Amino acid sequence: MFEELSKRFEAIFKQLRRYGKLTEKEVDAALREVRLALLEADVNYAVVKDFLNRVRERAVGAEVSRALNPAQQVIKIVHEELVNTLGAPQRLNLSGEKPRAIVLVGLQGSGKTTAAAKLARLLRSQGERVMLVAADPYRPAAVKQLQTLGEQLDVPVYFEEGVKPPQLAAKARQKAAQGGYSTIILDTAGRSQLDQELMDELNAVQQQTKPVETLLVVDAMIGQEAVNVAEGFRRVVPLTGLILTKMDGDARGGAAISIRSVTGVPIKFIGTGEALDALETYDPARLASRILGMGDVIGLIQKAEAAFDRQVAREQAERLVSGEFTLEDFAQQLRQIKRMGPLAQILEMLPGGLGQVARQISPQEAERQLKITEAIINSMTPLERRRPEILNASRKRRIARGSGTQVQDVNRLIKQFREMQKLMKTLKQSGMRGLTRLFG
Repeated sequence: MFEELSKRFEAIFKQLRRYGKLTEKEVDAALREVRLALLEADVNYAVVKDFLNRVRERAVGAEVSRALNPAQQVIKIVHEELVNTLGAPQRLNLSGEKPRAIVLVGLQGSGKTTAAAKLARLLRSQGERVMLVAADPYRPAAVKQLQTLGEQLDVPVYFEEGVKPPQLAAKARQKAAQGGYSTIILDTAGRSQLDQELMDELNAVQQQTKPVETLLVVDAMIGQEAVNVAEGFRRVVPLTGLILTKMDGDARGGAAISIRSVTGVPIKFIGTGEALDALETYDPARLASRILGMGDVIGLIQKAEAAFDRQVAREQAERLVSGEFTLEDFAQQLRQIKRMGPLAQILEMLPGGLGQVARQISPQEAERQLKITEAIINSMTPLERRRPEILNASRKRRIARGSGTQVQDVNRLIKQFREMQKLMKTLKQSGMRGLTRLFG
């Protein structure tokens, strides 16, 4: 996400930090680079112009000239003004009489069906009783796709063959009311804002459901065109929010930066992957940090909290400090890391220097190494995981065969594990006990 833009900003900030004090000339030079970076990222020209004017007004004033660290102050200003451009967050409206309707609209191929399932999963985790409605009878396999996703989530999907979407929406609301559901999510057909017949149908769906939210699902990878799509739909239906999908594939970031400022429609969620848990509540401060290459510590913590068993983590930390940490514990940690999501997303969330180092690591290679390590440990017996010192040459050959690796890979893992054990014993002897408090 935002790889190219983040690299540009990191280079600009690195140059700024070389100056002890900043003159107007140096600020202007940096802002020229910022302007080029944003335009190349397909950010709307008017948005770029307004953003730079606000930054420059603050960056050449007393706010920076009196700062102890002028470069850091300029970086802080850029971050704050980017947050302003991205717009204030707005939460999903779940007020009113139940069942409340949420209608998803957008172009074909924008990711509405998957977004509907992701949103259903998120709302259910928050205590809502959710029903999905397959209101797209036109795209082949659209209904089947939603039904399959519903089965994976154990969320019911309502559909009736041969019933037009407006009538289907009305029946779905009645069915949900009878079943005690609190929320229905309608996956409507993909349509162009230029297709008047389909837009009229969408208006009819709106009339039948009286939705609390009408969310436009936009593919972030189409860049500035996303702004035109949002403008077109907003002229026809009362949009209450946006879901930006495929953000994990958007290396530029133009849509995310432009769309809120130009359309005035708030972004409510961003899709960060194909998995059903890859939907994040929109947070402009966190997004700005990721765009500027500063990582996303809050997001990383949230992923860890969702994936890690707190009691298991506490026990592992205590064993690690005491030197009793085994390969079984190591395997458990790997499983928890995998539950956090794709490694590429985790690496890009690391802040500061860690993030810069992480971005030099190939996510594909890191994933490959994780799989190799897990395969080797899984090929060991429980006794071998607890007591790796018993691993002789024949055992190592058996483990290598079973894991599809080489004996050298097994030796490398054991060596790394022993070095970690030695390090933790050294820390224990020096009186360092703070690690367990992380999980307290």
